[in-house]
Amino acid sequence: MSQDLSVYMQGLGREARKASRVVAAAPTQMKSAALQGIAAATDQAREAIKAANEQDISAAEANRIDQPLIDRLHLDDAGIDRMIEGVLQVDALKDPVGEVSDLAFQPSGIQVGKMRVPLGVIAMIYESRPNVTVDAASLAVKSGNACILRGGSEAFASNQAIGACVKQGLVAAGLPEATVQLLNTTDRAAVGEMLKLDEFIDVIVPRGGKGLIERISRESMIPVIKHLDGVCHVYVDDCADLEMAANIAFNSKTEKYAVCNALETLLVHEAVAPQLLPGLADRYIQAGVELRGCEGTQALIDCTQAANEDDWFAEYLGPTLAVKMVQGLDAAIEHINRYGSQHTDAIVTGDYQRARRFVSEVDSASVMVNTSTQFADGFEYGLGAEVGISTDKIHARGPVGLEGLTSQKYVVYGDGEIRHR
Repeated sequence: MSQDLSVYMQGLGREARKASRVVAAAPTQMKSAALQGIAAATDQAREAIKAANEQDISAAEANRIDQPLIDRLHLDDAGIDRMIEGVLQVDALKDPVGEVSDLAFQPSGIQVGKMRVPLGVIAMIYESRPNVTVDAASLAVKSGNACILRGGSEAFASNQAIGACVKQGLVAAGLPEATVQLLNTTDRAAVGEMLKLDEFIDVIVPRGGKGLIERISRESMIPVIKHLDGVCHVYVDDCADLEMAANIAFNSKTEKYAVCNALETLLVHEAVAPQLLPGLADRYIQAGVELRGCEGTQALIDCTQAANEDDWFAEYLGPTLAVKMVQGLDAAIEHINRYGSQHTDAIVTGDYQRARRFVSEVDSASVMVNTSTQFADGFEYGLGAEVGISTDKIHARGPVGLEGLTSQKYVVYGDGEIRHR
């Protein structure tokens, strides 16, 4: 292990801790000025960002990186517009820091409540998508945290170009540059060094492939917010509007393939499968989706191959879909809770009581009724952006936005009361 690298990472951690104390105390107006500055700088640096992104894509193609990863890497003007919109949405959100809730008098005369406070220093380790750099930076600033960012080596040039815009916005608003720091190295050993910085970093957020997240969870000395898989389901009930169900099932799979909220297993009540599946299968096949079905499904439609046990656990992140006929709601819930990853699952039904049962009994971070699983992200949930999606139950669950990057402390107000036992 390079001594220089260890010293470098220690320095990042130390500077982040110092900056975290400044940004935690910063008024909302100062944080807003920083976000506005980041958005403006990003807009002005479009050509530089796109040029850096083209450099990354050329290198990725030369290194024969898988196409889904290159798709995630790509940034055009529309992507930059979405980045800017995300920053401005975060700016428009209510500042959670300092909010006091549940303040109530106790029999002793004291008042006890809870105040929302920043976590401190957040470290993010992520792959491919360079837009995560500005999403994480804007959420960290708004929630009063400092952050250390380590993007994937395949997006190094893009991330550095975006990071320069973030730095420009911070400095213009009077916040420390070290509020948001990007690693200036692609050395994989830097990740191992980061995971040891429990003196300076309060939480690690890994965002990327299963191998990355498993490694972080295994090696980190710091608490981790994460999800490992996105094995998402849509269950079509026998009292569903079948046109609605077909549109939801199709969109849940095909709107984007290489995302963690994409549909991976479609469950269909056996009573409506003959009416739903043939037409829906044609739509999937025309879109280039490979279907893998149970025995009953294969009797109704042409499947590329029979589904096996591994398919029910699979996160394809591509144009492949497992399809299974089930006897009803109980079987659907049992299947989801057994094979799912507790990420996002949806029911399509016209029965209110069944919808309530599904919402109550499916143990996932997002549970949906009559809508597409592709909505499961911070932007669509009104969070402005997200640092990731958590399938853990502590400390945050689901898309992690501003509130997920804060904690609460007890505040107690008195007027001279003393305790008598």
